[in-house]
Amino acid sequence: MLRLQNHLLRFLRVASPLPSPIHPRARLLLSTSTAPAPFSLEDYLVAACSLTPAQARKASKQAFCKASKLAGKPFEEFSCSRLNSASNPDAVLALLSGFGLSRADIAAIVAADPLILRCRVEKIGPRILALRDHAGLSTPQVARFLLVGSRGLRSVNVATHVEFLISFYGSFERLLVVVKRNINLLSSSLERVIEPNIALLHQCGLSVRDIAQLCSNVPRLLSFNQERVKEFLLRAEELGVPRTSRMFKYAVAVVVSNSREKVAARLDFLKRTLDCSKVSIAVSRLPLILGFSPEILLRKIEFLINEVRLEPRYIVERPYLFALSLEKRMIPRHTVMKVLQEKGLLSSNKDFYSLCKIPEKTFKLKFINCHKDSVPGLAEIYAAASVQVVA
Repeated sequence: MLRLQNHLLRFLRVASPLPSPIHPRARLLLSTSTAPAPFSLEDYLVAACSLTPAQARKASKQAFCKASKLAGKPFEEFSCSRLNSASNPDAVLALLSGFGLSRADIAAIVAADPLILRCRVEKIGPRILALRDHAGLSTPQVARFLLVGSRGLRSVNVATHVEFLISFYGSFERLLVVVKRNINLLSSSLERVIEPNIALLHQCGLSVRDIAQLCSNVPRLLSFNQERVKEFLLRAEELGVPRTSRMFKYAVAVVVSNSREKVAARLDFLKRTLDCSKVSIAVSRLPLILGFSPEILLRKIEFLINEVRLEPRYIVERPYLFALSLEKRMIPRHTVMKVLQEKGLLSSNKDFYSLCKIPEKTFKLKFINCHKDSVPGLAEIYAAASVQVVA
């Protein structure tokens, strides 16, 4: 405790109202007139934080809009004393500078979350210090975290969450991605929400690695209450994907990201478009197809049926085809397939699916490079098929 007090005392001294080296232009801006103009947060952001005028305009508007929303008052009637003078912003900038953050880091953080300027340094100071001393973040990591997680830090001390989530997801980099997708993770209770949800998913047969992967794709799953999570698990099973299947985590991801009505509509679309009652086979093997847009699904189905001449039953039994790029994979390879079959260099019974799932390097070696003498220009035909479709 004494160590923490000493650290904070030093930072609060840095944040005193004495002239600060972090923004001399701001001091000049505020002192050049005997009758100073009213404080402008927008001008301050340009002078003190080196934001561009456009950035400052956007950040200033964002700060007052969010602050008025937090206060529950209309924007026109809102007045925030800590944003109506340079005093509090000065203290916050000095605090961040005292922690070793560069001017560029501070500018980026303020642009991303201008409301950090209205925080009291005696509150956020200990929280930033805990990120370093408790969670073990370096100064550059603290800067990167604040860029995506300062909104969480403004509300609560997040050091314990950061330490836990780094361990759970396996790296600081993954933590940043997850926090950017779901800032609420930083304020959800570890003991009452996050850890019980992990335990519930583990009871379904998912490994810690599976859970981390699932909750990287849909991080809000960890911050739902348990009854909601149980509902998602039941809906995933209703898709015909048992908990013992390695596809179960993907089925959970689909139902978390899509409403019950949207999933039902997508199933109905597939049944009508494919004119096949066995769509459940495709869903059980690749639940993620329920997350694809109808437009993308329709284009692939039309190509596979009309151009490749595949039967609907063949398609639903090989749903991986839906996961492949139509422009970059299926059309170019079908083009090569037709050329080789016309030259008698490939059996007319060659399975299209097996041709599509081969890695790119292997495909070029086996079906393009080895025929470069017998089919001059085949490589160019393959490349042109991709370019033409994309264009």
